[in-house]
Amino acid sequence: MSQANQYICDLMPYQPGLPIAQVMREHGLAEEDVIKLASNENPLGMSPQATAAITTALGDAHRYPEQYSLVQALSTFHKLPSDQFVVGNGSNDVLDLIARTYLQPGDEAIMSTYAFAVYGIATQSTGATCVTVPARDYGHDLLAIQAAITPKTKVIWIANPNNPTGTFIPYEDIQVFIESVPPEISIVLDEAYYDYLKIGDQEDTPRWLADYPNLILVRTFSKIYGLAGLRIGYGMAAPPVAELLNRVRQPFNANGLAIAAATAALQDQAFVVRSYNANLKGREQLLDGLERLELQCLPAYGNFVTFRIPDAAHVAAALLKKGIIIRPLAGYGMAEWLRVSVGLPEENQRFLQALPAA
Repeated sequence: MSQANQYICDLMPYQPGLPIAQVMREHGLAEEDVIKLASNENPLGMSPQATAAITTALGDAHRYPEQYSLVQALSTFHKLPSDQFVVGNGSNDVLDLIARTYLQPGDEAIMSTYAFAVYGIATQSTGATCVTVPARDYGHDLLAIQAAITPKTKVIWIANPNNPTGTFIPYEDIQVFIESVPPEISIVLDEAYYDYLKIGDQEDTPRWLADYPNLILVRTFSKIYGLAGLRIGYGMAAPPVAELLNRVRQPFNANGLAIAAATAALQDQAFVVRSYNANLKGREQLLDGLERLELQCLPAYGNFVTFRIPDAAHVAAALLKKGIIIRPLAGYGMAEWLRVSVGLPEENQRFLQALPAA
């Protein structure tokens, strides 16, 4: 331990949402009595085409995986050359690759208060300093981020929509911000929840890469595609940037089953539309129910709703005893807030019915 880097010893590990099995064990509940609304997973599961692809890929599980098929599928889908992609073991892996490529002790990376915890972890694990700027209405304050830039700034982390708050910045504002940032600073735009945006809010950000070579886009198959357990995500960047990230990337960092599933899932856009529509209805169901309870909700653009409630920790613990897992946000400095993922209609209703008595 004494020989470990101090900045690693000081790291606070990421705390994931509680798994169903743990809640069953600790509260003596049957599996059918537990619903998980804590980790922003797709309640519809994965595409049937992805399931079929996994079954087929099992026959090659003794072989090392290849990423060519997925990269070509992504290239076609996003209309970008294949040399602009980097595949990760989940989008978190891509975030870590970015940190390890661009940060070292003495450097700084900027993030907002209430931003995704992995940005701070990835930054600190390189020995760099994470500069956290105050949020604006629980979202990113682009002017504050701009003001925090120093000669030591190497990376800026921005999630849009943001997790855990669910807030969103219009893309025209982001584009103005990108143009204001010195070109030697890497801007990471984490779009894990992009697919849940309404059409009018979306922007074809991959086309920006031709104009902004310091921009890195990060997306995931864990959310609307329903592949969270397979850990598969990707980044998009200018070819020289993608080439650097692929140098750092471990060989075979994404497993063969995940690659097969993601390639098939990308083709099944009918499932994506079905998931989008289910999420839109479920999100409104939660927002309406929480507002009827006169609870403050933040604007919700992803597949979850963040709301304020007195004694949030007690409420979350009381719901756990009833087999309802949601996400306390004290670890994000939001002790009075809880985050609930959009579930199936009956799961959302069960949560809303249980909440007043919790």
